[in-house]
Amino acid sequence: MEWKTRVIKRAIDLTCASIGLAVTAPLFPVIAVAVKLTSKGPVFYKQKRCAAERRAGFAPSRPMSQERRQRTGFHTFELYKFRTMRVDAEATTGPVLAQVDDPRLTSVGALLRKSRLDELPQLLHVLRGDMSIVGPRPERPEILAQLEDKIPFFGERMRLIKPGLTGLAQINLSYDGSFDKSVGANVDLEQFLGHIELPEQVLGGADARSFANKLLFDLAYSATLEDPIACLKTDLEVILKTPLVMLRAKGR
Repeated sequence: MEWKTRVIKRAIDLTCASIGLAVTAPLFPVIAVAVKLTSKGPVFYKQKRCAAERRAGFAPSRPMSQERRQRTGFHTFELYKFRTMRVDAEATTGPVLAQVDDPRLTSVGALLRKSRLDELPQLLHVLRGDMSIVGPRPERPEILAQLEDKIPFFGERMRLIKPGLTGLAQINLSYDGSFDKSVGANVDLEQFLGHIELPEQVLGGADARSFANKLLFDLAYSATLEDPIACLKTDLEVILKTPLVMLRAKGR
């Protein structure tokens, strides 16, 4: 990523995160009270997520083990969000993917998850520089390791790119990772991916093709970073379309 692109993205991040926090600040106490009144446990929830070191410099020829990932440019950071699940949600299962209509969600949590309001605290991560407004969504280390074993080069969607609050995948895919049928331009892409051999399921039954869909859009976004103007146009498009995704409760 050249310096002009980095400057443009950081300017967008600081501007949008500052405006976003100013606009949504009144929602924070309302959401906090709703979470507290409807379930036991803390208001905020933190998770380890993977991010790419900006100085990492090569693309591996095969999927990486967790040990190799640690040597080749990935690190973890603590990501905060409003709690949407029961505090014992993973007590017996360990780290697992969230599902559509997940039974572990609290009543308020289901609404927060679908509207993506649970992600609002991540605006602070953007201000700190841990994340960007637009970029690939960060995965949990345990889940990323499993996905890389099943879907070649899945980790490459994050290489040299800060994780994002939203992205191309979020405005083009439904919550379950399938193509949004209201976006007609995605028909050819869906047919293209249909010819690629993938395991039918990953991570306890999740559809592997939905993660391949996400990988496709995240790689497409990474290609725009080579051209500052293309990156600017793409970031603005994603930012302008994300509120619609939140209102329609379809993004992942």
